[in-house]
Amino acid sequence: MLEIEIFPEHVKVSSRNLPAKDGKPGRTMYEQTAYVNLGGKFPVQMTLQLDNAAPFAAGKYTVDPSSFIVNNFGSLELKRYGMKIVPINRKEHTA
Repeated sequence: MLEIEIFPEHVKVSSRNLPAKDGKPGRTMYEQTAYVNLGGKFPVQMTLQLDNAAPFAAGKYTVDPSSFIVNNFGSLELKRYGMKIVPINRKEHTA
């Protein structure tokens, strides 16, 4: 199972404003720092794209199965947008 961890010091959101382009309005992207365990000695820092300005709580998460698709070649891949994560232990991370 892929494990993603958010530490207490990263329970905050950073935002980026993207300017309007090609007739489309500008938008704000919300991001949060997390760490993914890829099997090495240390976890690797990553950025989670958020739907809104509400950060995930500190804790351990995994990627929700709805975040994967089978592409046109029959291979499994992670969706480009809309990756969802869920707590590994729901009792420990209930808000």
